[in-house]
Amino acid sequence: MASTTPHGPETSYDYVIVGGGTAGCVLAARLSEDPDCRVCVIEGGPSDVGDDRILRLRNWINLLGSEFDYGYTTVEQPRGNSHILHSRARVLGGCSSHNTLISFMPLPQDLDDWVARGCVGWDPQTVLPYRDRLRTHIVPVAEADRNPIARDFVTAAARATGVPVVEDFNAEPFADGTGFFSLAYQPEGNLRSSASVAYLHPVLDRPNLTLRLETWAHRLLTDEAGRLTRVAVRGPDGMPAAVRAERELLLCAGAVDTPRLLMLSGFGPADQLRALGIEVRADLPGVGENLLDHPESVIVWETAGPLPPNSAMDSDAGLFLRREPDQPRPDLMFHFYQVPFTVNTERLGYPVPEHGVCMTPNVPRARSTGRMWLRSSNPAEHPALDFRYFTDPEGHDERTIVDGLRVAREIAATDPLRDWLVREVAPGPDVTSDAALSEYGRRAAHTVYHPAGTCRMGAPDDPMAVCDPQLRLRGVDGVRIVDASVFPSMPTINPMVTVLLVAERAVDLLGGGPGAAGREADR
Repeated sequence: MASTTPHGPETSYDYVIVGGGTAGCVLAARLSEDPDCRVCVIEGGPSDVGDDRILRLRNWINLLGSEFDYGYTTVEQPRGNSHILHSRARVLGGCSSHNTLISFMPLPQDLDDWVARGCVGWDPQTVLPYRDRLRTHIVPVAEADRNPIARDFVTAAARATGVPVVEDFNAEPFADGTGFFSLAYQPEGNLRSSASVAYLHPVLDRPNLTLRLETWAHRLLTDEAGRLTRVAVRGPDGMPAAVRAERELLLCAGAVDTPRLLMLSGFGPADQLRALGIEVRADLPGVGENLLDHPESVIVWETAGPLPPNSAMDSDAGLFLRREPDQPRPDLMFHFYQVPFTVNTERLGYPVPEHGVCMTPNVPRARSTGRMWLRSSNPAEHPALDFRYFTDPEGHDERTIVDGLRVAREIAATDPLRDWLVREVAPGPDVTSDAALSEYGRRAAHTVYHPAGTCRMGAPDDPMAVCDPQLRLRGVDGVRIVDASVFPSMPTINPMVTVLLVAERAVDLLGGGPGAAGREADR
């Protein structure tokens, strides 16, 4: 059904999904299983169908900074790296079409943390069984993709740290370990099993499913009754239009663009919005706050020559450590890169080896949290992102990186990895003190592209919660948020599968799945 409004021609559907990323693809596929339910997906980027640049997993690194990247930057980071490109995907499938597809189930304690923060119904017993509904093809890195140097990293890491070698990190919850990651991919052909490939590609011919690609959503609008039911968009031709949801609007634009869209529409910290001339529709002080990430640093070695060419995506293995053995979860993580990732060390003046590898010590549950805000009321202007890296008062995040750099050196000095390495390039063996390692580690720090938390869910009496445990936008009927922005705290490990689980659960909360009967118990 179409009509004309002051915002251009208007079309209506039962559900309108703003963002065709990881969560949006799940919702679109699941909700459109009902042939009488009309579903529209608004996605700012193009399709990934038939595009090998997107579909071949090992090409991920070439997507950073490309036309498929919104390319957000951060404000000055006095204790971190102010030059990080915070890549956000501009393509169907979102970051699952853009990242390395490392796929971990959330650890039970991560979900326990959510419940402790007032998120009833997000306990491990409720959430983890949704793994049986996932359509993505998640498997450990295939034998043919296991590079010899990555195998030797795993052996050396186990010997140096004493942790077990884990064959499948998703087989059961783990406290520590080293091994090859599980990936959402088809090893034959090195093809992604992204949310787009797994959920949407098989159902693109459904007559009740509409994809509006290269269409930018820039403001939420009320209808004649004052209910928030519409979204103002601009299509690929630049012409304005409006899309109306007769049941619910589902915001799935991610931890940057979902709060950005809310604030542009008058939902957010009232004083900030008024200062920009934006009419306040709801004073929600938590919108844009609680900005989370997995910060990491890097240590680089030169190898004697070129490495064997086989790999799934050049960062196929890793390590998880507990520095406090009585804790149930790792508090230090590493990726092992079979390429020298030198984008930050080169800027600091370090040489770039022709052949090399690196380890990236990572802070699984960083205690430094940031915020994002609008710079102006202009929808085209990028928001300000301040991750406040390494600012937690206790110095936990900084200490994690320093400890990680030291552990990395121990692994590099252990057979059989040691025999591959010629020299440490960055920071170099002369950098040994805690202060020097901290200075280097923070300046060379990067992101694993895991922003989250900016529209966090919480209990009704939590003043900073943006949505309730049913993912409903506070104080508004008919709008839910379904993406990583709802995370109240960061999962220990790579969060893509957690986003998939949130989306599968959201289908039930909407009444569109087999678990819908249980949703009344969550109220």
